[in-house]
Amino acid sequence: MSVIHPAAAEGFGRDADAYVRGRPDFPSAAYAWLREDLGLQPGKTVIDLGAGTGKFTRLLVETGATVTAVEPVAAMRDRMVRDLPGVTALQGHAQDIPMPDACAHALICAQAFHWFANADSLAEIRRVLKPGGVLGLIWNVRDQSVDWVRTLTSIMDPYEGEAPRYDGGEWRAGFPAHGFGELHEKSFPHVHIGSPAQVIVDRVASVSFIAALDVPTRARVLAKVRALIDATPELAGRSSVSFPYITRVYWCHTH
Repeated sequence: MSVIHPAAAEGFGRDADAYVRGRPDFPSAAYAWLREDLGLQPGKTVIDLGAGTGKFTRLLVETGATVTAVEPVAAMRDRMVRDLPGVTALQGHAQDIPMPDACAHALICAQAFHWFANADSLAEIRRVLKPGGVLGLIWNVRDQSVDWVRTLTSIMDPYEGEAPRYDGGEWRAGFPAHGFGELHEKSFPHVHIGSPAQVIVDRVASVSFIAALDVPTRARVLAKVRALIDATPELAGRSSVSFPYITRVYWCHTH
């Protein structure tokens, strides 16, 4: 039986290009987090687990560390290989990371850990980390303090089903985790700037459980999103808008 959640396997496999267009990159503060709190630099090795299309992988490469990306969904992995040909990209998943014991100084899950937040995955992550290695988690989270962002979320929520999400907080249940120390956290403001079609419509289209909908239902959801844009003064008729996010980071070291 597949260990990949069906919503992830189907939704992320359908339209990797929409994911690339619609998902924000990461703020400069995230790069500082990698260098200062996680210690990534030349000479270090890092695994990007659930690397997707490589959006966060780029930032890992910039630290000078040696990066190996692990991604189970072929369409996402293929897009990453096309965009980042210099990065080693492996087929694998959180319960079976195709790398030897104690091989990495750090392992990062960007926008991904909620999909596999369980004891088996944490044990496998601990296996590939060196003693004193670090697990890092990062999410760009929509800023729900903004009215139109809350409305956007209300359009998507009815289709969520059983898909795990960061917002639900269930991913925290595994911490403190066996073999790991205290979970630290920070947050940074962030914005995704671009056309409404890119940063709002494509953002919704890239959500796993929206992408996995049948074609007519997905079209109706995106029509509601476009109607929200047209009805919101700070969005309507604009060639460029700012989608507000909060970037949340967490990290803990192995014993």
